[in-house]
Amino acid sequence: MNERTAARPKRVTIDDLATAAGVSRQTVSRAINDKGEIDPSTRRRILDIARSLGYRPNRFARAMVHQDEVTLGLLVPNIVNPYFPEVADGVLEAASALGWHVVMHRTRATLDGELGAVKLMARQVDAFVGYLGHPEAVREARDSGLPFALLDGEVLDALAPEEAAVGRVEVDLESGVRQALAHLVQLGHRRIGLIDAGGTAQPSPRGRHFDHCAREFGLSLGPGLRRSGRNSVEGGQRAMGELLDENPGVTAVLAYNDLVALGAVRAVRGRGLRVPEHCSVVGFDGLSVAALVDPPLTTLHIDKQRLGAESVRLAAAALADPGVVPERVVVRPELVVRESTGAAAV
Repeated sequence: MNERTAARPKRVTIDDLATAAGVSRQTVSRAINDKGEIDPSTRRRILDIARSLGYRPNRFARAMVHQDEVTLGLLVPNIVNPYFPEVADGVLEAASALGWHVVMHRTRATLDGELGAVKLMARQVDAFVGYLGHPEAVREARDSGLPFALLDGEVLDALAPEEAAVGRVEVDLESGVRQALAHLVQLGHRRIGLIDAGGTAQPSPRGRHFDHCAREFGLSLGPGLRRSGRNSVEGGQRAMGELLDENPGVTAVLAYNDLVALGAVRAVRGRGLRVPEHCSVVGFDGLSVAALVDPPLTTLHIDKQRLGAESVRLAAAALADPGVVPERVVVRPELVVRESTGAAAV
């Protein structure tokens, strides 16, 4: 036995878990494979023990020895919004550099979609990264025993501290919103609206940061300066039209993202007005298409390649060492000024 072999810890087996949990080997197998023929509290207890002992199914042990056998899962809400394919490209690039395979699942951002994708991945992949927006889905991911890293950790705020101990890659939304408002204020804008997304009475995180930063700049926060709609070009167009109906004097808007911003531009033009002469528009996300539209869109650019690469790095660290301390990576947006913003109309 060489020194390296001697130093390698003994792999935890199903029999070890059965002994530690005081149940049969078959019960452990049902818990790990989510067969359903087991009491939920017993399954959770077994999975907690498995996690504390650093148990990984044979699949993981093979993957750590043979890197070319690693399969990484990627969860995205949809592939219609170009933002997610751009993040996915960063994941694919980083995974390819490690010799990993990648499989992608679309969750539609619903609870059932997220739970189903996590359960499916538990049988297909060695680790996964991506977007989960429901606390129950995060718990299911932890219970799966898979190493994973979240892209966007807002959901973790709804979990207990021990449940929220998850690797995450987040965008500094507050910094982005502050940069956008500072730019518009410098151009002389005081009547600045927000086109949020979600369609609910509760503002999105970007909306909450908008309120906070607007107060810092001494801007009006009248209810007529905020509209929310679907996260799409059409949703942005409809919401911007409503905002213009109630506040025809608005001189600038910050949109939830670039798609919503493109809809806002369309709405302004539909009124026979011009961007930015009558109303400046700022997007968020920095999609590639933002530089190609007319007028080219001022936006908060997010390094989506880095988002994807960092999530793979966190997943790789957790795969190599189940006891690694979860890391939080924050990516700061950068304001890219183009022709969709200009001086406030007098």
